[in-house]
Amino acid sequence: MEINTNSQMPLHVQIKDCLNDEIRQGNFEGKIPSERELMDIFSVSRTTVREAVSALVREGLVEKRHGKGTFVTLRPIQEQWLGNISTFSETIKRAGMKPGAKLLSKGIKSSSQFISNKFIGDEFYVIERSRSANEKIIAIERKCYEVEIGLKLASYDLNDANIYKLLEFNIGIIPWTAEEIITSNKPSKEDAALLGIPKTSSVLIIERTTRDPKGVLIEFASTIFRADKYSLNIRMSRD
Repeated sequence: MEINTNSQMPLHVQIKDCLNDEIRQGNFEGKIPSERELMDIFSVSRTTVREAVSALVREGLVEKRHGKGTFVTLRPIQEQWLGNISTFSETIKRAGMKPGAKLLSKGIKSSSQFISNKFIGDEFYVIERSRSANEKIIAIERKCYEVEIGLKLASYDLNDANIYKLLEFNIGIIPWTAEEIITSNKPSKEDAALLGIPKTSSVLIIERTTRDPKGVLIEFASTIFRADKYSLNIRMSRD
């Protein structure tokens, strides 16, 4: 983090912008550096640091806790829900971060009556991946398909792959419409371990049903997000 002492922009504004960038990139988690540490980092007075931090408090990016310090309140990753189908990778890139995916498992299943009822027959194909932003895992996605489609997807390297692009450009299936249901719950022991959170934490769960232009079901996906790392920003208008 650097500031330009020769710039016409006030020092406290430069420091605020630097801290803002660090927070939005996910480099500060929880408590930010103390006033003394910021004074040393930027070689400025306590008054200048306090002006910068106060500006962040007014903007809602941080909050001061008496006797404990200043803590990040912003959830760095926001999904802009505007009625368009966006992939996880697109959302992370818009946040200025590097998206990632790691294949955890893939295969045919028939254990979930709820999911199998969505597809023809009793079996379906599941692709399970961890999803990351700047190499930090923030979500676990489980995507379900008809067995034939799943087997075609499984023939590709699914690590860091954009599955929607594989469907459209490699397999010839166009994701056209999607419906999402958003809920909150506690993670399983296994999911909590993968996400690096306590079992008692709450997680955000987004279930998405995606169909092709003819209304045929393509994919049913359930993604579990760390609630402290992900939020939804929904824009609405009145007719």
